[in-house]
Parts: sequence; C-alpha cells; structure tokens
Amino acid sequence: MADPSEMLAWLPRLRRYARVLRRSREDADDLVQDTLERAWSRAGLWQGVSDMRSWLFSIMHNLHVDGLRRGRLDMVDLDDEPPELPVAAPQTDRLVMRDLGAALESLPPEQREVVLLVALEGMAYAEVAQTLDIPIGTVMSRLSRGRERLRAHLDGEGGQGQPQPLKLIRGSKS
Repeated sequence: MADPSEMLAWLPRLRRYARVLRRSREDADDLVQDTLERAWSRAGLWQGVSDMRSWLFSIMHNLHVDGLRRGRLDMVDLDDEPPELPVAAPQTDRLVMRDLGAALESLPPEQREVVLLVALEGMAYAEVAQTLDIPIGTVMSRLSRGRERLRAHLDGEGGQGQPQPLKLIRGSKS
C-alpha cells in the first residue's frame, strides 16, 4: 500500500505540473486535490510496481485529459498572456523567464507536457511514455518537435510579439 508521506513528498512537483496544465491556480489546486484523492482511494492498487512519481503523474494526466474531454475546463487562447510565475530575481532573469513562459505557452499541449516532464521533472523517456500512456517513439518525436519550436521561438523565428523590421516608404521624409 502507498505511504501517505511518500505521496505528500511529491506535492510541490504535482502543483508545479498542474499549474502548467491548468494555467489557473484554483484549477491547478483542484487537479492536485483530485489526484491525491484518487491516489489515496486506490492506494491498494499501487504495490510498488512502478515509481510513485510516475503513478501520481499518470493519475494527474488522466484526470486532466478527462476534464478536457468533458469540456469542464476553459481553454486559454494562445494570444492570451502566459501565466505570471513568481520569480524573485534580477530584471534580466525575469525577462528570460517571461520569454521562456511565452515560448512554452506557444507549444501544442502534447509537446508542452512531454517537454516539461523531461526537462522540468527529470523523467526518463520510458517513464514519460508510461505516465502519458503513449509509445516511447511518440515521446521522442514530441520532445524533438517541442525543443525545435522552443528554439525557434526563443531565437525570434516563430515568436509572436517580436519586433518587425521597419519598412522604408519612398517619398516620405522624417
């Protein structure tokens, strides 16, 4: 049976991942609570077969997908501002975090999930595949495409809101 203290040890990471999935603090907290309730009610099913982290993240992912299917969740338009992440850092770090947040928001949800689980949570590809219930090849392709999109966005090739070059109009004087 799952140990409650072991479940609670994953709470900060569950909150962080839920915040990315749901984008609002209230919805993210609800998702974390639902995840822990589901895990606790089915603790007898987890017998150490898989990693506790993978098990909890799988539950969270499945609950999130179920919510999307039921249409309960408000989808955020990509033109909306990315969520503000509390960062107590110098101004340049804040700008980098803002740009990174905007780049992550520009990714399709499937790519964003894989990028975050691999890069932020440090999960192995096989673990991500198990968590999201997709083939490992799909994890690798989503990660590759997601990284490429992030790179392009951060380099200014695909980012919205990037300054456009000025056009010279003949006959006008400044």
